[in-house]
Amino acid sequence: MLLDAVPEHIRSRLTDYAQLLRINRPIGTLLLLWPTYWALWLAGNGSPSIGNIIVFTLGVFFMRAAGCAINDFADRDWDKHVKRTKDRPLTTGRVNAWEAVALFGGLCVASFLMVVLFTNTLTLYLSFGGAVLAFIYPFTKRYTHLPQLFLGLAFSWAIPMAWAAEANQLSQITWLLFTANVLWTVAYDTLYGMVDRDDDLKIGIKSTAILFGEADRAIIGILQAMVVLILIIIGHRCELGAFYYLGLVAMACLFIYQQYLAKDRERGGCFKAFLNNNWAGFAVFTGLIIDLIIS
Repeated sequence: MLLDAVPEHIRSRLTDYAQLLRINRPIGTLLLLWPTYWALWLAGNGSPSIGNIIVFTLGVFFMRAAGCAINDFADRDWDKHVKRTKDRPLTTGRVNAWEAVALFGGLCVASFLMVVLFTNTLTLYLSFGGAVLAFIYPFTKRYTHLPQLFLGLAFSWAIPMAWAAEANQLSQITWLLFTANVLWTVAYDTLYGMVDRDDDLKIGIKSTAILFGEADRAIIGILQAMVVLILIIIGHRCELGAFYYLGLVAMACLFIYQQYLAKDRERGGCFKAFLNNNWAGFAVFTGLIIDLIIS
């Protein structure tokens, strides 16, 4: 294999960088990708440009990796106290803090250049907001119990950007989709926060999982119901058909299943419930794209 020709110390460094950027854990990329695709296909009336699909697929990958780098930089002194994160490259010293910041900057620049070269002015202006949100999110957990809300804003900012790139304007549907995705992100990242809740309480990290307390599952359920309701409204306004609504039914069923997985609030069940959201996003995209193709 080609990698066998690479010196061991270089391979080790590349492995550490891959772990820092979560290349080996694509769930975050997928959760960011599905709503971006929803926006592209809706804005493009079922036929988004190949160029925009490529730009935003790469952009999602780059910006999620950048977000992981700056998140680990912000959490480097805290992660050692959390069971799930104590072996991360920055925490163990395998990667230096300046390297994480450099990777964050480099990936942001690469994403920005793609926007400059291949999209329009409106998308370019919106990209600055996305970069700011990606940077500030990791630090919010020190000052507010709502870091999941800031993550939702950061993860959802690709929606107006994708819509602007495809339609060169924004609409009410854009912001309905944005709102639905913010709520969805808060719901699934609260499930994620429930995995680390005991450790976070000990070290002083704030989260919605801590804020919601014993009402966590009930509030997650309300947020999930609101997501489905807003997506139904979008379907009605866009005159979408049966396959789209079947996708929403599948999402709703998966949300119910996630409630079952998290019923005991155990680490393993909550983490499985979080991961299951990938299929919820995929279900909506599949229903949407089939509906748009046959309509």
